[in-house]
Formats: sequence, C-alpha cells, structure tokens
Amino acid sequence: MSKVDLHIHSTASDGRLSPEAVVLKAAELGLTTIALADHDSVNGIAPALVAAKAFPQLRVIPSIEISTDVPHGEAHVLGYFIDYTSHKLQANLARLCNSRRQRAQGMIAKLEKLGIHIEWQRVQEIAGSGTIGRPHIAQAMLEKGYITSLKEAFTKYISQGGPAYVKREKMTPVEAVALILGANGLPVLAHPFTINNPETVIIELKAAGMVGIETYYGDYSADKVSRLVSLADRHNLIATGGSDYHGLDASNETMIGGVDVPTESVERLIALAEQRGLKLTNP
Repeated sequence: MSKVDLHIHSTASDGRLSPEAVVLKAAELGLTTIALADHDSVNGIAPALVAAKAFPQLRVIPSIEISTDVPHGEAHVLGYFIDYTSHKLQANLARLCNSRRQRAQGMIAKLEKLGIHIEWQRVQEIAGSGTIGRPHIAQAMLEKGYITSLKEAFTKYISQGGPAYVKREKMTPVEAVALILGANGLPVLAHPFTINNPETVIIELKAAGMVGIETYYGDYSADKVSRLVSLADRHNLIATGGSDYHGLDASNETMIGGVDVPTESVERLIALAEQRGLKLTNP
C-alpha cells in the first residue's frame, strides 16, 4: 500500500465516493498525501479540504484533470496546487461542463436508435451534483440490463469510434497547460500511454510549461513504468503517479493507494510549488 496517491476522483465528477468519503478512506488506509483531481471540476476540493482538517497527518492537494483533444485520441492534463477559486478557471470549466451535458444527451439519442432506451433524467440523478460523464450513462445502461459491466458500455458503445460516441468541445493540451498555469497550478500529463507518440506531446507540453508526467499509474506494467521514468528523466520532468480511482468497479479498478508512488514524487512537486510561491497549506 502506497502512502501517496496523486490521482483520485469523487462524486464531483464521475467517482462513486463523495469528496469527504475519499478523504476518510485515504486516512483509514494510512496515506499521507492525496490529490483530488476530478474531471473538469473543482467542486469537490473545498469539502475535501474541510474533511481533511480532522486528519492532520493527511495532505490533500487541490487538483483537477482536464480532458483535451489530440489527433486520434485525447490527452488528460492534471493540475496540482491550483487556485480553485480562480474566476478564469471556473468560467472555462463551466463551458466544459455544458459541453459534457450536450454530449451526454447526444449519446442517449444515439443509444435510442440502437434500441437502448435510457432516460436523461436518470443519468442526471446518477451524476447528482457532479460533472456528467460517460460512466453515468454506463451506469444507467447497467441498471436496465443492457450490459453486464460498465466496461462493456465503453467497449461496445460509448468509447471513441463506438456507435453511440459523441465528440464534445475540449481544449487542446497546450490550452489546458496554460489554464492550469494561470490558476497558479503545476501541469502534469496524465496516463501518457493513452496517447499515440507520447514523447511528441510531452516535448510540446514541456515547452508550454508542463512540469511532470504521470509515470506510476493504475495497471501499468513494469516495462511501461520504466519507459516513462526514462522519458521523465530525459526531459527533466517530475515523475508522478496515482490510482485514477473512481470506485465504480472493484473487479478491475486500482484502489486508492494501490499504485506504488515514490514519496520523491510528492517531495519534488512540493519543492517546485514552494519555489514558485504557490499556496501549499489546507485552509
């Protein structure tokens, strides 16, 4: 069990646990540092920081994961130590949130034509106050018996190239890096092996101000981790890591603290944040 997890989701986006429950679970597991990094949302940060006051041994880093477009796929950019109250950040996230809603409605319409009847109201209920994402559609499909697992929804219907997939408005990776920097955050490329030719993207984003890449991740093999460590070293980037925990499917999901993230990852992030004069302490 690692003491560090720099990539966790909550009900503020498409996770199953509330921000408070994420903090409680991390504290119970003995973690010392976590990052709540919801998709295109900062709504879980304030309640997570309040909950963390009960656990002085646990540092909660205000974070975000921004979805962006690249040729033949998408890239996600994590932002650590962000000023989540930034008006510019929140305005951009509101635009992305609206795009997610429109995309979800479009997917429901496509599924209807495929004979899969799920209700927009039910998807909203599943999402609650969180940012609507494809996992919420998958859960609605599972409830009605159209699929036997959440993974099946993606592999058969709603992944890119699937018959019910709908593209939504996104930033470019460079724009996401700029937005995070503008919110006094530290940009890091998430799970690089979801991108074709990741080194090309890494070089471009390093020039734009990116400071790290997610190296220790989910179910990455030792070979993949080794290759990413080499990439990080070659480009003088911080090697970070985390579980990408959502709490949706325990049978094939990495649990909180389930990735062996070196404490050096956090130490280097904190040192850089201190060097840049970023706010480090929980309110």
